[in-house]
Amino acid sequence: IGYDNKDLMFDTESCQVTLRLHSQSPDISQGVTATKEKEQGAGDQGLMFGYASNETKELMPMPILLAHKLTQKLAEVRKNKVLPWVRPDGKSQVSVRYENNKPTKIETIVISTQHAPEISQEQISKEIIDKVIKPVLGDLWNDQIKIHINPTGKFVIGGPHGDTGLTGRKIIVDSYGGFGRHGGGAF
Repeated sequence: IGYDNKDLMFDTESCQVTLRLHSQSPDISQGVTATKEKEQGAGDQGLMFGYASNETKELMPMPILLAHKLTQKLAEVRKNKVLPWVRPDGKSQVSVRYENNKPTKIETIVISTQHAPEISQEQISKEIIDKVIKPVLGDLWNDQIKIHINPTGKFVIGGPHGDTGLTGRKIIVDSYGGFGRHGGGAF
């Protein structure tokens, strides 16, 4: 996933993995283990949500679809060394104006990307706009969109070294964004 350099403070040489697993409780297992009749229960209570949206050809709400495409493009320009200073940690958010339940305008885009320490905020902003945002938005791009690139300032320390305990913290971004409910817990 990109943590292959000791300068990132997290790589195969500098991390330690400790596994502490045990079997599921027999009290839970008795309800979920397949029987001879091949009937199998759910592992616990859970809520499942899903839907298709006609806002995009991918059938996803426009804000989360664009946010996902922006982070995919961010990973692409890093892996292909188009922007070699981009590091593996990054996230995005897209705010869209709706009128009569239809998306009418992209209001704001936020992209936070981990970067090499020697890169200026000005260079980061210019290149992220030119190489990530504009190619993703295509005809949707206009100069009225509010753009925030690394709004908190520098983002040199990232990934597991910068923010540990990441599993399941922001599962809303892995589903429908703010448009759909989720059942809680991690995927």
